Amino acid sequence: MTASPEASNPVEGVDPAAAVTDGAPAEAGVAPGSVAARKRPRPGERRVQILQTLARMLEQPGAERITTAALAARLEVSEAALYRHFASKAQMFEGLIEFIETSIFTLVNQIVEREPAGAVQAQKIATVLLQFGEKNPGMTRVMVGDALVFEHERLGVRMSQFFDRVESQLRQSLRLAAEAAGSPTPTVDAQALASTLTALLIGRLQRYARSGFKRLPTEHLEPALQRLIA
Repeated sequence: MTASPEASNPVEGVDPAAAVTDGAPAEAGVAPGSVAARKRPRPGERRVQILQTLARMLEQPGAERITTAALAARLEVSEAALYRHFASKAQMFEGLIEFIETSIFTLVNQIVEREPAGAVQAQKIATVLLQFGEKNPGMTRVMVGDALVFEHERLGVRMSQFFDRVESQLRQSLRLAAEAAGSPTPTVDAQALASTLTALLIGRLQRYARSGFKRLPTEHLEPALQRLIA
């Protein structure tokens, strides 16, 4: 039994910038006597650039709270320009959370559809979630709440709901595994193990973020999952 996902690495190369963008604006040609200028972004492209930049700023180990002024400076635009695309900074973070949700649950749904064994489903779900965090350190800070400490409380609630949803899917998969193993109490077994496994995932992501992205969340993952989900 392997903890690796369907593909050798289904989130290989996932980058919040690359995954949510359809291309950054290229440099325009320079006319005689003019200064270098950028092409006007296509509709929706500036919004994507803002999310890209926010995610990249979150990747800096030990980064403090990111202000709209700092974000605007990195983009070389005014703060007013940011608010033409997002009503608030909280809405920018919601854009990142939407990306996390879509990315993870697309993969989770693929695993559940393709893998009939509940134990293998649970292992693969755990693996893709941690692989995603490892490939997207800025997103990891959002997932564990470090980047949301001084932001609107609804953002933290939404990330809690994300992990509740992960735990719910793990519970379903682990119930299948318990039933296949002949457990007399598959629901109870699945609830206990899903809760433990979710806590493990959150803990590994937190350690990754708080180590300055040095302690990889997938470190020794396969043997750990095999011991938990026999």
